Amino acid sequence: MTVRLCFLLALLLPAAIYAQPIPASARQLVVVITPAWDATTGSLVRYVRPSARAAWRQVGEAVPIVVGRSGLGWGRGLHGDSAPRGAGGPGKAEGDGRSPAGVFRLTEAFGYAPEDSVRTGLPYRHATADLECVDDPASALYNQVIQRPAAPDYTSHEEMRRPDALYRVGVVVAHNDPAVPRGGSCIFLHQWSGPRSTTSGCTAMAAAPLDALVAWLRPGAVLVQLPETPYRRLRRAWRLP
Repeated sequence: MTVRLCFLLALLLPAAIYAQPIPASARQLVVVITPAWDATTGSLVRYVRPSARAAWRQVGEAVPIVVGRSGLGWGRGLHGDSAPRGAGGPGKAEGDGRSPAGVFRLTEAFGYAPEDSVRTGLPYRHATADLECVDDPASALYNQVIQRPAAPDYTSHEEMRRPDALYRVGVVVAHNDPAVPRGGSCIFLHQWSGPRSTTSGCTAMAAAPLDALVAWLRPGAVLVQLPETPYRRLRRAWRLP
């Protein structure tokens, strides 16, 4: 094998191992990076690109975030149903306290305010008293945000209109969709209770950067959430900023 051929194979190998999970149609990218798999803090940065061939351009400054009480674990998303080959790291499961690592669509916003008073480019859902997210793996409605039915088949759920401000406004992360039982449910971007807090599996931040993020997002936006080491490993193959 010639030196030139070896060089070309070295360039192409990451792309062969790691399939490109970010859709060509994506124009907005939200990147969350933590220091390690078990870390509970990190940073969030927004990016845009005018076309699939263009480089990602940063929008605004990095903002601090918190994640699940157990850190991150590979979820089910655009990157696949598990960790990419050779990427390492734990997997995510229902109730493990890990936020999902990987690549995910950001599909809709929700919050306590009526539709006509919220700035966002995403579809928006007003969180009334009967809006719930089902976290019962035995339910046919597992991992869905729904209006409570007359005869629910679930015994466990999250109230989307909480007695506190954590879900004042938020964004649905399309993790484990379509749902596999016990694969993890009800994953959101939402407001934190403080910089030293953790979540049950969501990603949370202060009120002001959350409001700015919600107002900025448009349909087709994608979240990439990874610890620093796998982010560096996957950066070129996934064409990340």
